[in-house]
Amino acid sequence: MPRFPYWRLSSFYFFYFAFVGAFSPYWSLYLKSLDFSASEIGVLMSLLMVTRIFAPTLWGWMADSGGKRVGIVRIAAALSLASYFGVFLGKSFWWMFGVMALLSFFWSASLPLVEATTLSHLGDSTARYGRVRLWGSIGFILAVICIGYILDVAEVRVLLWLVLGTLAGILIFSSYIPEAETAIDHTDKLPVSKTLKRPEVAALFVACFLMVAAHGPFYTFYSLYLVAHGYSKGAIGWLWAVGVICEIAVFIGMPRIMHRFSLPQILGMSFLLAVIRFLLIGWLVDSLGVIVFAQILHAATFGAYHAAAIAAIHHFFRGRHQAKGQALYTSLTFGAGGTFGALISGYLWDFLGASLTFSMASLFALLGFCLINWKFRVET
Repeated sequence: MPRFPYWRLSSFYFFYFAFVGAFSPYWSLYLKSLDFSASEIGVLMSLLMVTRIFAPTLWGWMADSGGKRVGIVRIAAALSLASYFGVFLGKSFWWMFGVMALLSFFWSASLPLVEATTLSHLGDSTARYGRVRLWGSIGFILAVICIGYILDVAEVRVLLWLVLGTLAGILIFSSYIPEAETAIDHTDKLPVSKTLKRPEVAALFVACFLMVAAHGPFYTFYSLYLVAHGYSKGAIGWLWAVGVICEIAVFIGMPRIMHRFSLPQILGMSFLLAVIRFLLIGWLVDSLGVIVFAQILHAATFGAYHAAAIAAIHHFFRGRHQAKGQALYTSLTFGAGGTFGALISGYLWDFLGASLTFSMASLFALLGFCLINWKFRVET
């Protein structure tokens, strides 16, 4: 058996999520500096998710058909970097809309293909996925903390160059990822729609859609929300980091967690804690202790949730359908769910205020919890 390419995959995850750490918490601050309204910021920030509705599925089908997942990752990384240079050339809403749409289309291609490649390299040891993925969390932490302090003393425009560096890192390290051999499975000749029609798979996708939608206000407005309540950008960086540090701890402990609890149990608890988390953020933002505790819950609402969801997708989608399964997961949850969450939070933020918008997020998580407990099962 070939040696597992731990550091090659880990390096890619590091820069991929360093980009997320630079972009998700702070890009809305840059857009705000261009005098865009809350609804316009919501639209622009949703583009990273809108393109994930269809782009990953398109790239995933291409990868499974041609058998060259990593080759497509490298092309997409180069095109996303090229697209990003447009942010230096214009500042109007529609110009930024076009640039961010192109960037999102190519950037969103990489992760589901790398996820499928990582799981193929792991074989039956999928519980070890978290130990690779944790380097993405480390990249996120370093980016979010360092950039928070940088923006406390520098103009927000410096963010453009910092994001550029992360995209360059994605391109460089994608060239070191080796292709993985795709295992032959008895489901290879069956249409992927047959798997999608299974009640437990449909329940999983809908619940994951709701979980990502619940995070819409958080990923779109959390930094602006904290700034409005008197938190410094350095403190905001640390608050983001607290959540991801706890996420890393969960990734490290995931083999033990999966050994002790079933996937439905892990997912159910993650959804329930998301209900609590968003209510705390929405109504007790002025209490630093409560906000720190809410960030600790990120270990469950993203870390445990994501590792369990990825494992479930890998369980249901086998052989030549692996990339399609991961792409569908990205498209239908992070794509459609993220878009819905970002857009609705952008409009509700102006009309209902932050507290009720985060309460809506809690309701989405509660609906997902009910669905997981009602229909989701994994045969062993």
